Amino acid sequence: MTGAGYRPDAFRQLTFHDAAAAFAKGKDSPRAYLERCLETIAEREPGVKAWVVVNEAGAREAADASAARWQAGTPLSPIDGMPIGIKDLIETRDMPTQMGCEAFRGNFPKRDSAMIRALRDAGAVVLGKTVTTELGQGHPGPTTNPFDPRHTPGGSSSGSAAAVGARMVPAAIGTQVGGSIIRPASYCGNVALKPTQGAINRGERQGLSQSTAGVHAGSIQDMWLVAKAIATRAGGDPGSPSLFGPNAPPVASKPTRLIVMEAEGWAVLDEGSRHAFAAVLDNLRAAGVEILTRDSSPAIEAFERAIADAKAVTNDIGSFETRWSQQNLVEASPEGVSQRFLNRHARGMSMTLEDYRARLLQREAMRRALADLAPLGDALIAPASPGPAPVWEGDRPGQPLAPRPTGDIVYNAATSALGVPCVTVPMTAVRGLPMGVQIIGHPHMDARVTGYARWMLEKVKPVVV
Repeated sequence: MTGAGYRPDAFRQLTFHDAAAAFAKGKDSPRAYLERCLETIAEREPGVKAWVVVNEAGAREAADASAARWQAGTPLSPIDGMPIGIKDLIETRDMPTQMGCEAFRGNFPKRDSAMIRALRDAGAVVLGKTVTTELGQGHPGPTTNPFDPRHTPGGSSSGSAAAVGARMVPAAIGTQVGGSIIRPASYCGNVALKPTQGAINRGERQGLSQSTAGVHAGSIQDMWLVAKAIATRAGGDPGSPSLFGPNAPPVASKPTRLIVMEAEGWAVLDEGSRHAFAAVLDNLRAAGVEILTRDSSPAIEAFERAIADAKAVTNDIGSFETRWSQQNLVEASPEGVSQRFLNRHARGMSMTLEDYRARLLQREAMRRALADLAPLGDALIAPASPGPAPVWEGDRPGQPLAPRPTGDIVYNAATSALGVPCVTVPMTAVRGLPMGVQIIGHPHMDARVTGYARWMLEKVKPVVV
């Protein structure tokens, strides 16, 4: 599907949980399901450019093994046989991990990250590596938006979001430090979970205090099943109690009261996007959900003030925490990184320890202000991005670098800094492109916000403007 014609009430996303029932009955098989995915990849990939590498031979071998287990009545998990894309920041033993960076071209550690080992142990088919922006930062890769190639798919989980949005796979793994799961999902019409900080084991990627692994999917059910398959086998990050909630997808649950999070993005929403989000709120009210805003309570107003500088807080914390590893990279391969990378690195190197401590104090104040909202509402609600995906046609020679080629993290930075669970819900279309809504919980409320998101998808009318 290309051109500006997306409608959330009509677009049929690729799902796995409902297909798996036919595997046990012999009416379908993981191998046949995989072949359908490969056909879609062959059709859509030349335009979407979501993949760095597709391991067809390894995927077919894994799918055949899964088919044998389903025939024997011994599947390893509900996602046994599910083809999954893996963001190319995450190590895989059978494919290179090049991180969208010229300095890492040909990098092949030949080991699995904790989350990849968990997926294989659950029987998932690790199909390939999806495009990431350079080192998961701001410099874009070749991926285009699956609904209009003139537009960005978002970043840094560009390929994961686009592969799901293009119906190439039912699920893909992404990561987020500032907005790299929730925003691309918004732009590509997916559901996605950014879990509580540390709830899914990041394996080798422990160097950032806000880095989180999560799941893009075509359905709430597949999203949750993938997240739980990882968490139950690999746990969370060191020191984390991992992902709480049932093994089965949380049932749809209607919230009683939701709090609107305006954040920094409120001021930059265009008229169509603001209208679309307002219409979603009206539909929630019509369904019996009370909506609170910053005018409803001094605690909500205090929270909005606390997160007013969240983007700068997130950017500075990340820049400081990566500066030494990045300095090693610059010294080893100065020609292997982009100017965008060098600009960000310079910001980190210019920071002092006192600067970093000040940002950590701001982040802690944000978290205290959020905790004060717990008695007021079941969860928070906000746009998942400041509008639909913007046009991205590349940098212009001789002109300054575009500041946000994969979109703006203005609606994601606060929740990343807060370390809380968010679920993107594809509830609106603006100018023929997806724009998601996010449901935001308190720490370890992942299952609850997933239930709210599922209820919204099943019961609340989507909006097209």
